[in-house]
Amino acid sequence: MRGMNSVIESAIEPLLHSPLLPEIAETLQSRVREESVRRRKFYEELRDDQKAEFIDGHVVLHSPARDKHIAVRQNLERLLGTYVSLQELGKVRTDKCLCVFPRNDYEPDVVFFGPEKAAGLADDTMKFPVPDFVVEVLSESTEDRDRGVKFEDYESHGVAEYWIIDADAEVVEQYLRRGNRFSLALKSGSGEIASPTVPGFRIPIRALFHPADNLAALRQFMSG
Repeated sequence: MRGMNSVIESAIEPLLHSPLLPEIAETLQSRVREESVRRRKFYEELRDDQKAEFIDGHVVLHSPARDKHIAVRQNLERLLGTYVSLQELGKVRTDKCLCVFPRNDYEPDVVFFGPEKAAGLADDTMKFPVPDFVVEVLSESTEDRDRGVKFEDYESHGVAEYWIIDADAEVVEQYLRRGNRFSLALKSGSGEIASPTVPGFRIPIRALFHPADNLAALRQFMSG
């Protein structure tokens, strides 16, 4: 929290010396109220057949994903979900899991909730907390947000680990929290990747992209 406060203070410091501060504050309050109204409407109009997010005060509807994108997401979900279930480490969710951040609402490709947050999830939960671990599979329409506002939001609000997967290049980037910032821990298309957020979870990177490698890794989990 102390680190967050320093970031906020740095952001508002130039405004504190402006003669327009009262007008600026009033405008910001008005914008926040308007955005709150739009966000409530977003919640009321959510549909099961849509993938939708609320970002920077606007509803973002997503087009259908390419098969390769879906396959990579399913490959990771299969491995991570199986491992987490076997080790009883928490819960893994995907696709339509609406994660509520202070300002924005996202539906990441794959998320992991550790034991503490998982314990708070119920059968009728529709608004999920900030995940401990988030994965986004890049697409042409989402890459700017995945590397931009989402990266900043995940970094600022407690996500411990963030993977960005490029399905076309078959490369994964792993960002880990160091203090109040994400640090690039790994960027590779070969070798192994291990998650400190999910204790003991280690997989060949190829298992994210290739069915045979995915099945071999899954069998190893099941036999171990």
